[in-house]
Amino acid sequence: TYSADEPDRLRGPNHDLAWADEVAAWRYQEAWDQMMFGLRIGEAPRVVATTTPRPNKLIRDLVSRDDCEVTRGSTWDNQANLAPAFLDEMRRRYQGTRIGRQELEAELLTEVEGALWSAGMIDDNRASEPPADMAAIYVAVDPAITSTSSSDETGIITVGGDRTRNYWVLSDASIRTTPDGWVKRAIAEYQEWSADCILVEANQGGDAWASMIHNVDPTVNTRKVHASISKRLRAEPVAALYEQGRVHHVGMFAKLEDQLTTWLPFDKASSPDRLDALVWGIGELQRAVKQADVVVPFGATRASPWKIN
Repeated sequence: TYSADEPDRLRGPNHDLAWADEVAAWRYQEAWDQMMFGLRIGEAPRVVATTTPRPNKLIRDLVSRDDCEVTRGSTWDNQANLAPAFLDEMRRRYQGTRIGRQELEAELLTEVEGALWSAGMIDDNRASEPPADMAAIYVAVDPAITSTSSSDETGIITVGGDRTRNYWVLSDASIRTTPDGWVKRAIAEYQEWSADCILVEANQGGDAWASMIHNVDPTVNTRKVHASISKRLRAEPVAALYEQGRVHHVGMFAKLEDQLTTWLPFDKASSPDRLDALVWGIGELQRAVKQADVVVPFGATRASPWKIN
């Protein structure tokens, strides 16, 4: 057995059969590539891929192949083995919705007309690792208002900007938990990435969130951001950076990418948590670059080029 998060472990071994589980959620395309390099013995090497059919590039490429046999099974096909309460909840919340068609009915959905992001915009610029000379790194947080089992998640997305004014999505640590839980998760991301600050949306208790962060770790640099324009107007410049090929996802972030490619900018009832945090993070990085009006020279450290208030 192998982990898809460790592609290099697949270098070298020979196989005649592979079972790739939840392949649409694999973070690294290289894991699939290395697995294919190892399918080189026997008369007919084969691979079985079982997955929720998220429409990323790998899945789209697979189903378009003449030698790929597609078998579909829905949640309802397996209902004899599932709890009735679970089935009732899935029908109540998701039947007839887009996410229900994907997660429950096993449909491979095409692009959403009107969405600001497409799967191609993300896939075409995906990377396996970030550059070493990052100019600034922010942990962006979109806090959930409540912390019940049915609450939204708190979006926690770590993003960085490099000396060429490209932007890198480094991690998605979003979580559904108590305020104390997400504060500790955000601080852990801040420390892991040696980030410059934690950005917290101020519209919903921003002063309180900043105080909670400092109560846990007073050394953390925090910055409040305030939504003075609509979500659509904040998101459009970030989506334009994707379209220009200047935003790179380091690995795959399936839930974040699902939100990006399915959110409609005029849907006022929807407030996707991961998307909100991403837009805050990249938007603030972009503003920092414009204010500094400088391209970071080669070999510079993150200590000087971008001013963070």
